[in-house]
Amino acid sequence: MYRFLLTPRWWGINVFVLLAIPFCISMGSWQLSRFEERMDTHRDAGARSDPDERGAARPLDDLLPVTKATSGEQATATGRYTDQFLVPGRTLDDRDGFYVLTLLRTDSGRSLPVVRGWLPGTADAAKAPAPPTGEITVTGALQASETPGSNGVAATSGLPAGQTGAISAASLVNLVPYDLYDGWVTLNEGDAGMSAVPAGLAADTGLDLKAFQNLGYTGEWFVFAGFVVFMWFRLLRREVETLRDAELGLAPDETPAEPSPSLTAP
Repeated sequence: MYRFLLTPRWWGINVFVLLAIPFCISMGSWQLSRFEERMDTHRDAGARSDPDERGAARPLDDLLPVTKATSGEQATATGRYTDQFLVPGRTLDDRDGFYVLTLLRTDSGRSLPVVRGWLPGTADAAKAPAPPTGEITVTGALQASETPGSNGVAATSGLPAGQTGAISAASLVNLVPYDLYDGWVTLNEGDAGMSAVPAGLAADTGLDLKAFQNLGYTGEWFVFAGFVVFMWFRLLRREVETLRDAELGLAPDETPAEPSPSLTAP
C-alpha cells in the first residue's frame, strides 16, 4: 500500500519535509534565543541602574569603551574640575530643568564629562553651583555618549555660550581645547544640593518593537514547521485514498466528450 513512498515524486516530497522541519525549528530557536538575549540584557541593564543593585566601582579606563555590558556600571576617576556647561531641556520627575555638566581633567590629559546634578527651571549659569576645587575622586554610573535627535535627546542648535544640547565628545570637542573621553558619568549623589540624575538604560536594551518582532518570528517559524507536517500527512492520506479507490474499482466519473459538430453541409 505504501510502496508509492519510494517513487521519485515522493522521494522529493520526503526529502523536502526532512530538510524543512529542522530548518524551521532551527530558525525559530534562533529567534527565540534573540528574544531571550534581549530580555537578559534588559534585566541586567535595569539591575545596574537600580541603586540597590550597584556593584563595586571600577577605574574608568577598565570600563571603556562603553558598551551594553559596561553602560550603567559604577566607574571612578580622579582629577580636577575645569570647564562647566549647562545642558538645557532635561526633565526629572516630570519637572523641566537642566543638567550641570563639569569636565574632570584626569592625569591622562583627557577630560571626563561629569553630570554633577539637576536643577529645575531655565538653564542659568548663576544657578549652577561652582565645582569643588583641588583634586577630587568621583564615582557614578558610566553612560554612553548621547546622539542628538535620538534617545530623547533634542537636536538643539544655536545655544548660548556655556550650554550644550548633548553630552558627548562630539558636541564638546569644539568647546574645549583638550581631549575628551567618549562617555560620561552621572554622580550617584547630587553635588552641592542638586538632584542626582539617574542612570539611563543603554541603547537597544529595552523591550522595544525589535524584541517582540523576534518573539513573533519565533511563532511564525514553528507554525510553518507544523504546516509542513500537516501538508505531508494530507498528501499521504490523499494518495492512500486514491489507491484504495482504484483497488475497489471506484474510478472518478468521466463525462464523455461531446461530439464535435459536423463540418459538412446537410
